[in-house]
Amino acid sequence: MSSLLLLSLAILSLAIVCCMYRLLKGPSISDRIAALDTIGVLLLSMIAVICMLLKTYAYFDIILVIGILTFIGTTAFARYIERGVVIESGDDDSDR
Repeated sequence: MSSLLLLSLAILSLAIVCCMYRLLKGPSISDRIAALDTIGVLLLSMIAVICMLLKTYAYFDIILVIGILTFIGTTAFARYIERGVVIESGDDDSDR
């Protein structure tokens, strides 16, 4: 079983390298954001595989934090692409 987990770690690390290429070379900002989100999910998966390999529950908190940060980061980047700002001020009356 440990050899399969090590193989999966190798495949996940190869996928991260491919996503890093897309992150650096991506033709558009949307491709780069998708690559960054994918890297976050792959890191989360790698930590889960390491937890299974080491037979411990110690890294579950880190998995949750990475998942939350990946979601918030992707949402913020998508909002920035759509509107040009991440946080809008609520004092502007011209929208009404």
